[in-house]
Amino acid sequence: MLQQKDFSFIYRYFIAEKQESLLFLIVGMVAVLLAVVCWFFIKSNPAFYKGAAIPLLAIGLIQMVVGYTVYSRTDKQQKDIAYNIGMEPVAYVKSTELPRMKTVMKNFVIFRWVEIAFIITGLVLIFLFRQNAGKAFWYGLGVALAIQGAIGLGLDYFAERRGRVYTNELQKIVSV
Repeated sequence: MLQQKDFSFIYRYFIAEKQESLLFLIVGMVAVLLAVVCWFFIKSNPAFYKGAAIPLLAIGLIQMVVGYTVYSRTDKQQKDIAYNIGMEPVAYVKSTELPRMKTVMKNFVIFRWVEIAFIITGLVLIFLFRQNAGKAFWYGLGVALAIQGAIGLGLDYFAERRGRVYTNELQKIVSV
């Protein structure tokens, strides 16, 4: 009798990826909205809020694009990968899906360092300019940059952890 293989890990991975990408999209939309509010509507301490608006807008737009892109492609990608792994598990995983995931996992390392750099740069700006009213722009920029870096780092932590579990499941297929 042919043994049925359990590939439900594919479904779990892509469902979680789609959910987190929606969260990323929402976070980006909120950041862009906050940037607009900071730039155009807040009149008290305008230098601080204009400084904060820049990373909120720039990083928020990136979060929106990444969130939307991943969200919109996930269903098709899940179906294609599940189909191909179901048809030729070892060959497809070895030639296509593992190399793709190795690239994804390397990208998480790059994202982590960029986000850490945002946090450190933001903290340096905060500590350099927190008591200097004439430099409120840089203080605001630092606050928003550190917050955006921390949010990105947190979201990517869970995505990377999920990617590691998925990659480990793929490794089991080729090591059989």
